[in-house]
Amino acid sequence: MKASYKVSLGGIIGALSISLMLLTSIVPFGTFAFPAFAGMLLVCVVVELGFSWAFVVYSVVSALSLLFLTDKEAALYYVIFLGFYPIVKGMIEKIRSKIVQYVIKYALFNICIVSAFYISIFVLSIPKESFTVFDVYLPWAFLVAGNVVFLFYDYCVSRIVTLYLLKIRSIITKNTKM
Repeated sequence: MKASYKVSLGGIIGALSISLMLLTSIVPFGTFAFPAFAGMLLVCVVVELGFSWAFVVYSVVSALSLLFLTDKEAALYYVIFLGFYPIVKGMIEKIRSKIVQYVIKYALFNICIVSAFYISIFVLSIPKESFTVFDVYLPWAFLVAGNVVFLFYDYCVSRIVTLYLLKIRSIITKNTKM
């Protein structure tokens, strides 16, 4: 595969990812959704170019997100977890034992999300009141809910990989041979 193809594919996926990340500034409820979608785009880079190229694209999108996004919380969640998880997922799933896979996935998720919580409180100065509902401080409840949502997210990333391999990849390769 030519270097120009690798650079252009990485650039296109990076541009699409940063475009999704910039939408978090326009759409208020997109703080979690758009970084998740931007991270899922990296599946294409992993499949076509490998893990190292995917990490390069992830790093560029992360740096640009931190520099240009007004929604720093969305950038933080992309950098801390949602951006690199679709890349790391492929590495984790090379382990034969499903139990070990899920233990590693959930340990990674919880470490990253707890880290993001403390970074958002102490570095980004997000008020603790944003983690309250009806005057009840609920970060542990959010973490439990996040673990449930993570199971769905992990399933969705797997389905995106399958969809890409079975449908989208053949369309792209037909159009690039012309």
